[in-house]
Amino acid sequence: MSDPDIPAVAALLEALAREHITREFSPQARDVFLENNNADRIRAFAARGFRYHVAESHGRIVGFVGVRDNKHLYHLFVANDCQHQGLARLLWGVAREQCIAAGHRGAFSVNSSNNAVAVYEKLGFVRSGPLKNDNGVLYNPMSALDEAAR
Repeated sequence: MSDPDIPAVAALLEALAREHITREFSPQARDVFLENNNADRIRAFAARGFRYHVAESHGRIVGFVGVRDNKHLYHLFVANDCQHQGLARLLWGVAREQCIAAGHRGAFSVNSSNNAVAVYEKLGFVRSGPLKNDNGVLYNPMSALDEAAR
């Protein structure tokens, strides 16, 4: 992901989060979540070494993935009109392979919204704990072994 991609990535994240994730949060938790995932924060994540990849269609960013420390799937978002076409699987596959190539062996983790649990299960993740509530931000801890560690 290049710096010019960040505003489009942040806009996609915000639109999808408002529609699919933060509707069950308190207004304060929604604001915190959106602030913690805005363009400035995504830029800071990338500067700290998070690895991002974007998917484009006809010049529009339609999905992206971000991984922290080669082991934690931090962001995975796909535009509504591009869902159910294998794009999330493709993005995760690219990110996962780069993590493994960088030396990661063992479990990957993700904190899934309630809305995305089934998607992550299809990608090989399983719940690793009960639903968490972090000051109104709800998420499900999940994990998956990389293929080489099995």
